[in-house]
Amino acid sequence: MIRCAKISEIPEILDITRRCAALMIKNGIYQWNDVYPSAAAFEKDIERNELFVLEQTTKVVGTVVISTLMDDEYAPVQWLTPNLNNVYIHRLSVDPMFQGKGFAQKLMDFAENFAKEKGFVSIRLDTFSQNKRNQLFYEKRGYQKLENIHYPKQSNYPFHCYELVL
Repeated sequence: MIRCAKISEIPEILDITRRCAALMIKNGIYQWNDVYPSAAAFEKDIERNELFVLEQTTKVVGTVVISTLMDDEYAPVQWLTPNLNNVYIHRLSVDPMFQGKGFAQKLMDFAENFAKEKGFVSIRLDTFSQNKRNQLFYEKRGYQKLENIHYPKQSNYPFHCYELVL
């Protein structure tokens, strides 16, 4: 089941994202760290009703943020659609103990259906340039790779922007 996250779940969500970060770092992917994702970011996501969790028998196993707010870093990107009616995907995670079972696909199916039902024209996101697995994941779903952006607090490497026109 996918539902809105609760403030009380932030420690559990942070535990998942920290274990995801540790696994990525172990694989040479320095995408997430001690600074990102943060409890403060998740608190804001919950306040805006934008953080969703995937539950498996009452245990949170994954997260996705579906936001209408465009990050400042996205402003210079030449998107495929106008900056009027878009959603942005952030902080997609699946507990490493549950990876490889299709849960990321379920979270993205949910996000894409949510966007279509609400009448958005596109879904935008970014993924780390050194994370080839994520790039392939989004490209197989029909997302088009666009320009690069930078998050200096996360990495010296760029992040690729992607957009799916609905």
